[in-house]
Amino acid sequence: MGNRRISRDLKLCAIQLYKRGLLDLNDILDCVGFSERTFYRVLEFWRETGDVVPHHYGLCGRKRLLMHDNIEYLVHLVRHRPDYFLDELTSLMQDNRFIAVHLSTICRELTRQGISLKKLRRIARERSPQKRAGFIAEIGEYSPEQLGFIDETSKDNRTVGQSRGRAKKGRRATRRQPFVRGSVLQLRDC
Repeated sequence: MGNRRISRDLKLCAIQLYKRGLLDLNDILDCVGFSERTFYRVLEFWRETGDVVPHHYGLCGRKRLLMHDNIEYLVHLVRHRPDYFLDELTSLMQDNRFIAVHLSTICRELTRQGISLKKLRRIARERSPQKRAGFIAEIGEYSPEQLGFIDETSKDNRTVGQSRGRAKKGRRATRRQPFVRGSVLQLRDC
């Protein structure tokens, strides 16, 4: 019976029975159903590695161009400035790390690191936590009914109400509203 796959559990069971001396070797081989040569090969592998089956750790295929420290540098670049294009990252890798890699290699490594392309949220550079805290403290003195906000908009009688309304199914929502333009009050934030 050549080339028969023997389960890991069966090999471990045979090794444990042999190590504890519970059964004679011939009785163990009769129970598990493999040859003496196979048993000694498994026993030798057990003594060398501590396991009865070989493990295939690591990567199969072509060796990666970017090593761990290069990938860390790439991730650092992206964290420092998230709006880099792939060609900019390629030129930075070539200039600073002397590694010429393709755009797809950089994209693949960033994906492996869990970095994906997203809509960029832009935060104002002039944003100040102290000014925000001062504004919150100052505006907290007023009740919500006392506040009104208009910024570079025009207001007339047509812009008072909401743009949506409710009505029964099959009927249009209607509202009487003036359409005469009248005088316009414009406010601008200076």
